[in-house]
Amino acid sequence: MSDYLIVSDEDAVRVITMRRPEKKNALTQDMYRAMTAAIDTAQNDPNIRCLIITGGSGVFTAGNDLEDFLKAGTDASGAPRVTAATDFLYALARNTKPLIAAVDGLAIGIGTTLLFHCDYVLASTSAVFSTPFIQLGLVPEGASSLLAPRAMGHHRAFAMLVMGRKLSADEARDAGFVNAVVAPGHTEEEAMKAARDICALPAEAVAISRKLIKPSPDDLIARIDQESKLFGERMKSQEAVSAFTRFFQRKKG
Repeated sequence: MSDYLIVSDEDAVRVITMRRPEKKNALTQDMYRAMTAAIDTAQNDPNIRCLIITGGSGVFTAGNDLEDFLKAGTDASGAPRVTAATDFLYALARNTKPLIAAVDGLAIGIGTTLLFHCDYVLASTSAVFSTPFIQLGLVPEGASSLLAPRAMGHHRAFAMLVMGRKLSADEARDAGFVNAVVAPGHTEEEAMKAARDICALPAEAVAISRKLIKPSPDDLIARIDQESKLFGERMKSQEAVSAFTRFFQRKKG
């Protein structure tokens, strides 16, 4: 288990909390592994009826820790990058339990794209959603190229995923991937209320209905692998190398 992740079971709800505030909850490979384990071990546990992912108050996640991410490298063969992040995406795709996100503050990169795997999303008025993949010379990931247009429509998905346009909480709600907007500091409380509402419903009927309205895991994993292969190729491109060089130069400056 990562030092930067807290997993707690409250009645029938498993709460997965990212806890790396000094780095805005930027995700390391260890954090991905811990989140994957928290999701996977819930699958065959009948006592866990619902999952919540949260970053606590003030920030959801700034996305990948780029230094840690770059250390993971890319496969020289051009095959899909099998990293802890990829395994986490597989876990999201295969997850059968209702999944709620509580977003208070920044949700960058995978912090936004993972939300499309969720069944219910709460955001605070301070939430900001951003997917700056193209600015880094990369491509969207997490099956977002499949799920975002499905949730938002092509034009809004293009503006966010390709043009890199940021969305506020209200704009994300209007776009269709946030259910409700609440005051800062109240997302976890409201997420737990929603989880309890779900847990009060007949479990088998919820599971069957959820399966009916979501893309199949096989379709999601096929898109994750397609994106991952292209992502790995892009990591070695001159555009990406230049973008990362500029990023780290600004960070040092």
